[in-house]
Amino acid sequence: MASGSNSFFPLAEGAAEAASARRPETRDIVRRLGVIPPERITITNYPVARPLAVFNAALSVEEDNARIYARIIMGYYLYISAIAEINIPLEDINDGSVGWRNYAAAIVVYPSTRYDVWGTEDPRVFRLDEKLYMVYTGRTVNYFRQGAERERTLPVAAVMEENGWTKKAVFVLPPGLRRHLISDKNAFLVRVGGDLLLFHRPHMDDNRFYLAVSKVEELPHTCSSGICEIEVRDTVWVLPQAPFETKIGWATPPVDVAGDTVIALAHGVDREIGVYRVFAVKLRYSRKRGITVESVTPTYIMEPREIYEVYGDRPYTIFPCGAWRVDRDTVLLTYGAGDYVVGIGSLNINELIDMLE
Repeated sequence: MASGSNSFFPLAEGAAEAASARRPETRDIVRRLGVIPPERITITNYPVARPLAVFNAALSVEEDNARIYARIIMGYYLYISAIAEINIPLEDINDGSVGWRNYAAAIVVYPSTRYDVWGTEDPRVFRLDEKLYMVYTGRTVNYFRQGAERERTLPVAAVMEENGWTKKAVFVLPPGLRRHLISDKNAFLVRVGGDLLLFHRPHMDDNRFYLAVSKVEELPHTCSSGICEIEVRDTVWVLPQAPFETKIGWATPPVDVAGDTVIALAHGVDREIGVYRVFAVKLRYSRKRGITVESVTPTYIMEPREIYEVYGDRPYTIFPCGAWRVDRDTVLLTYGAGDYVVGIGSLNINELIDMLE
């Protein structure tokens, strides 16, 4: 692996070549299927029934039902998030009626520890070892503390158990690096070649946002403190941002995993007016060589185009968090649009792979 110049993490093999292939252009290949606005959601287990915003949603699909795990805002004072589960028949998505129906939702993950007391944000949901897991961004006790601009956010892992979601672990950097961490987010877990990998986006005090992958130990069954700190190791910097971007970060869990190869989506924020756009990265992993960047899509594959993506609490923002393979060729996507509503789309995996070749 080559080293990134004056960076906290080594640069992955193939990263420089992949970065040079990227262009500030878009070939949008995501089919829009519908949108869920906050007024169509009723919270069933909270005194206030209507959220002010519902966005940045994760996704799992079981038979004919989509479970959408959306970030919700109930008040704008400190913008503190919880995560609500919305059950939607796939038929509503497929026939285009999802935006016109009303749905019940229940808050299933909310602030409860020092790692997420100021908000539970931007979940990613995925299957791992036959169980359903979620990794979300926790706003820690340091989030609003003056003079404590370290570890403002950390990735927190929860697992679906008989009684619902149980918080298991929080991921932290080793001591020498931990004191330099401002925030860490955009995280999910993937098992490749028998190893457990954390995809995450550390923001360090060199003011870089690192699109990173780290190795992690197995998640504990129990922890004496209720939630365990797990140190990541062997972190590599997968891809630097392009000259036309201010930062990049991971989007959804992988849209494809085949043997030692992973295809994941990422987002980039442009330098001109802060537009969020989406691209894809193809990685190969082995215990001997670590992470190798095989390719990236030379153009973005999605950008704001619908009015609900262009205009909202945060204009020109699309933020995919959910991806689920529903058949051989199709990946269902859920994303935040305008930091205000949940967008639903689909992606043809073969078309994406062609762009990565």
